[in-house]
Amino acid sequence: MNGIYVREDEAFEKALRRFSKTCERAGILSDIKKYRHYEKPSEQKKRKMNAARRKRVREDRRFFW
Repeated sequence: MNGIYVREDEAFEKALRRFSKTCERAGILSDIKKYRHYEKPSEQKKRKMNAARRKRVREDRRFFW
């Protein structure tokens, strides 16, 4: 469970921004979006293959320099 402690004399907006960042790092929002609707197994396989391809291209580009 994610949570933050609001510091003394801290603005609400700043605390909310810190909480949003911790949720983003934990991957909560991506999980919610992933389970929002049913995804067929073929669509899931296609999405994972595309993600792996993007990752491979990104790593190749990083080692190229």
